[in-house]
Amino acid sequence: MTSETLQIRDEILLAVLPNVAFDGWNWDSVCACAQEAGHSKNTVRAVFPEGLVSVLDHFSDWADREMLERLHGINIEDMRIRDRIRTALITRFEVLNSYKEAVRQSLQFWFWPTRKIRAAKITWRLADCIWIWAGDTATDYNRYTKRTLLSGVIASTTLAWLNDPDDDMHKTKAFLDSRIENVMQLGKVINTIKSKKAGA
Repeated sequence: MTSETLQIRDEILLAVLPNVAFDGWNWDSVCACAQEAGHSKNTVRAVFPEGLVSVLDHFSDWADREMLERLHGINIEDMRIRDRIRTALITRFEVLNSYKEAVRQSLQFWFWPTRKIRAAKITWRLADCIWIWAGDTATDYNRYTKRTLLSGVIASTTLAWLNDPDDDMHKTKAFLDSRIENVMQLGKVINTIKSKKAGA
C-alpha cells in the first residue's frame, strides 16, 4: 500500500467515524462522508476494494497505528512484560474512547459468521503488534501461543471496556489486570507441562 493510499483511507475513515453513532457502518454513509472530505465514489471504491470489510479492517489498523504512535518513546526496559502488555492495550482503548459506538457496531459487523475468520486475523494482528512493541522476538511455537492468549485477552477486555462508563476506565483496568494474571498463570502451567514432556 502506498503512503498516498494510506492517507486517503485515513482521511475517509476520520470523516466517517463521527457519523457512525447515528448512521451505523454503511457504504452510503462512507461514500457521502468521503465526498464531503473531497474524495469521489470511485476513489472510495479504489482504496476500499472490499467495501465495508475494507473500511472496518482499516479502522482497526488505524487504531493500531495510533496506539503505536502514543507508545513511541516510552522506555520499556524497566517494565515487566505484563505491564508492557497492559500499557499498550490501555493506550489503544484511550485512542478509541471517543469512538466507542463505532467499535460496538464494528463488533456487530464482525460477529456475522462469514466474517469471523477475518475478525480473528485482525485481532491476531493487534496481538502481534503489541507483542512486537513489548520486545517479543520469539519465532517458535511460543510466538503463536503468546499471540493466541493475548487475542483472548483483547476480545474479553474489549467487551468489558465497552460496558465501562468511566472515562478513566477503572473497571476496564481491573478486568484487564485480572485477565493478564490468569494468562500469566496459564502460561506457567503450559511451560511446566512442556518441560515435563521434554524430560520424559
